[in-house]
Amino acid sequence: MITLPAFRQMALGLPGATEQPHFEKTSFRAGKKIFVTLDEPKQLACVKLPAAEQDVFCLINKDMIYPVPNKWGQQGWTMIDLKLVTKSILADALQKAHAAVTAKKSG
Repeated sequence: MITLPAFRQMALGLPGATEQPHFEKTSFRAGKKIFVTLDEPKQLACVKLPAAEQDVFCLINKDMIYPVPNKWGQQGWTMIDLKLVTKSILADALQKAHAAVTAKKSG
């Protein structure tokens, strides 16, 4: 189980990460782009992953990590249950989500 303070520390420990309100949730951003949101009452994080990464993470445990069940999920938004996830898996998912929103676009 990941506590809410531990989650915040992990998310804010990524380069340039900031915390801001986002509707009824808390968002963590790199620049202006959200890489994860936090639903504190439900102890759920929602990370933005590239499709291939989402597929891999969701194979770990479908009760712990699963796509958002709508069009957002098809865009890579992935739920993580903080009551079930390990610190190492969460850290990896946060790093992948952060890297995806901070990657330079070519073209």
